Amino acid sequence: MSDEPQSTTPAVPAAPKPTAARKTPNQQFVWGTGRRKTAVARVRIKPGEGKFIVNTREVDDFFRRDVDRDAVRKPLLLTDTLRSYDVFVNVGGGGITGQAGAIMLGLARALAATSSDYEPKLRENHLLTRDSRKVERKKYGQSGARRRFQFSKR
Repeated sequence: MSDEPQSTTPAVPAAPKPTAARKTPNQQFVWGTGRRKTAVARVRIKPGEGKFIVNTREVDDFFRRDVDRDAVRKPLLLTDTLRSYDVFVNVGGGGITGQAGAIMLGLARALAATSSDYEPKLRENHLLTRDSRKVERKKYGQSGARRRFQFSKR
């Protein structure tokens, strides 16, 4: 044994693992996590006047296509809460459409966590279900996942 005094610092408790939707300790924000293909969105909502920020930009500046804009607003429109919550999103990975799908799922999960009245409407429109489809990997001896190299008899 050494003569050095041992450290008596208390162990820091581990931070809780993020779940699909949770409330923060100060109860100001409600979190929802959404995934689609390789995109991951961390959505925070709080009562407010309807601000929608994605990666520090307005949602209309971030998403240029109307299809994607409509997709991310769909949970708010179905629950009639478009002007009731401020939405803050950090999203990364994947492409634009995958990111829109991830935001839609994360927002729906956060809304379902705020009020159980929203869950049946969100569930019947399939907004609380994770779309598990991903890109199939390329196989060796082929030019793609399923496409083969051109066959030559002679």
